[in-house]
Amino acid sequence: MTRTSRTIRIHIDPITRIEGHLGLRLHVDAETRKPTGEAWTFVTMFRGFEIFSIGRPPEDLPHVTSRICGVCGASHANASVLAVDMAYGVSPKPMGVVLRNMAFAMTDHIYDHSIILGMLEGPDYSAAIVSKFTPSVYDHAKKVYAEHRDIHGFTTIADIMEALNPLTGKVWQYAVRFQRLAREAGVLIYGRHSHPSTLIPGGISTDISDAENLLLAYTTRLIKLTAWVKWFYALWEDLLSFFEKEVTLPGGLPYSCNGLSYAYTSEPSECPGMKTTVLAVTSSGIFDDPEAYGEDMPQYDPVEFYKAIDKAAIKRLLKPGIVIRGELVSTSLKEYQRSIMEHVERAFYEDWDKPRWYREQDPEGSPLLHGKYDAKYHPWNKVTIPKLEGKAINWSGKYTWATHVRLVWKDGSILPFEVGPYARLLITSMHNYSVNVDGADAWFKAGGREITVHLPRACTDELPGSVCEPMEFKWKVPPISTTIYRLWARAFNLLLDVVGAWKGVSQYRSLLDKRYTETSRPWKVPRTITFGFGFTEAPRGTVRHWVVQENGKVLNVQIHAPTTGNVSPHDRFGYSPFEQSALNSWVTEELPPEEWQGLDFVRSIRSFDPCLACAVHLAFRKDGKTVKTVEKMLTHAYYTF
Repeated sequence: MTRTSRTIRIHIDPITRIEGHLGLRLHVDAETRKPTGEAWTFVTMFRGFEIFSIGRPPEDLPHVTSRICGVCGASHANASVLAVDMAYGVSPKPMGVVLRNMAFAMTDHIYDHSIILGMLEGPDYSAAIVSKFTPSVYDHAKKVYAEHRDIHGFTTIADIMEALNPLTGKVWQYAVRFQRLAREAGVLIYGRHSHPSTLIPGGISTDISDAENLLLAYTTRLIKLTAWVKWFYALWEDLLSFFEKEVTLPGGLPYSCNGLSYAYTSEPSECPGMKTTVLAVTSSGIFDDPEAYGEDMPQYDPVEFYKAIDKAAIKRLLKPGIVIRGELVSTSLKEYQRSIMEHVERAFYEDWDKPRWYREQDPEGSPLLHGKYDAKYHPWNKVTIPKLEGKAINWSGKYTWATHVRLVWKDGSILPFEVGPYARLLITSMHNYSVNVDGADAWFKAGGREITVHLPRACTDELPGSVCEPMEFKWKVPPISTTIYRLWARAFNLLLDVVGAWKGVSQYRSLLDKRYTETSRPWKVPRTITFGFGFTEAPRGTVRHWVVQENGKVLNVQIHAPTTGNVSPHDRFGYSPFEQSALNSWVTEELPPEEWQGLDFVRSIRSFDPCLACAVHLAFRKDGKTVKTVEKMLTHAYYTF
């Protein structure tokens, strides 16, 4: 870290992420412990999937794009197959929709949330970390009883922190065990994970000739995972409640303000003195309805398929929507996709000319970007042209491989926006509806920015008998997205994913009883240029794929992982969630500035969903020479001072 009067420059590189390597650079006032000036999050690796997908048959895309990630490959495969469904104008049979949902609920969702909270983000709140960097917080945690100790068995908050210790902690070890069960359940349908081999346009190629045994194997694992999720959520609610109510920032604000990104206004009253430019959240919703997407969609006409997609999307188990400044302004998936723009002003790419498939309207005639911005910057028209200039990052110019992703709205406003579990749950909670599972004591209801979930009786030998009984959970979704509220949303999302899995089991059983076992429709290759988009939810937020094809060959593919927009560089329209959350993170480490490790910044960014925590080296440098190097378990950083 570099000290200039009272300002310290912190440079953390890399923070390991799913889509590559991420770094953070910002300045902190040594006395107030608050970031000042600008922040930069920068992606330091280029992959090129959008380029080498060109010219391939569209049906190859789910298998190619699943290789983007070794953790959430099913998310990209599902978004891709939805895009190709539309480009070909064909959807699965109802049983195919159900199988897609059942597999996806397990892998990526239940498995991924479990490893994130149990193994990747959880250790940042472990006794090993909290006792070292904020010993007063740990001492206080020893005195605070856990409200749900009768469920999870940990007497105090400090006991939960001990259980989160990497490798040795009970929560860490159980996360390894139970995420495996979820992966096994998903592989029953996908054939393998994390690169599913069974997703095809218009269906899924899973062999269900032994349908009863598949259902039995899946349900056996789901019962154990239901018990796991009850236990897991109870301890996370206690831990996060402790940080919300018992821990304060150096400036006196509650810890629940740290890492503020989205808010309903630029200066939310909950966190005086904090500002944000992230004033929108979006979600595509997830888990299609087997009738709405499987039977009611028009077939073999890509234009009519596009026109009908909103009727299917609104019937998803978790709902789509756009929230701007605290108001649900749209529930249309078509409106969502029309509103996305992407430019490369501060990213390592060249601008592009209009391609030959350029269009200014979507297939039903509505203007892309609402006619408020050059349609060239809509993903259907975007062309990926990587260009790295020089060897050094230009902090006042291009500094990242992440592009600028923004939401263009009807009033002409152009906004950074956030995706993720917080966005997904906020939007779901603003729809007034309920979901019941026939044949299982599982349900949830949403409305008034509140979600209530009921899970059935379920036991597993590894966990206390207290988790066996049916349980009900409720969460009032906060009006702001912060480090702990993003974690809280992820934990609560697990409960909803379990309901989604039970819903799939119920629908599978019903279709099986009626002998409706066909899964797929044959796809037909359109001879003209057709356009498709596929939006679904990865654990870390909306995955958006766009495809343009002609005569069975891909002309263009554009892929937005959830991280693409969240990590976007700042521009004239404002800061994106990662950088904004870093600017709103105060240093809580009880150490002198020269010993700060950047814990709060890493916590904030990881709360959006990290991929792994691994051993790296932390190097202290002075006058260009290494002074000290230490191995670290959790913080990926180097500092110069």
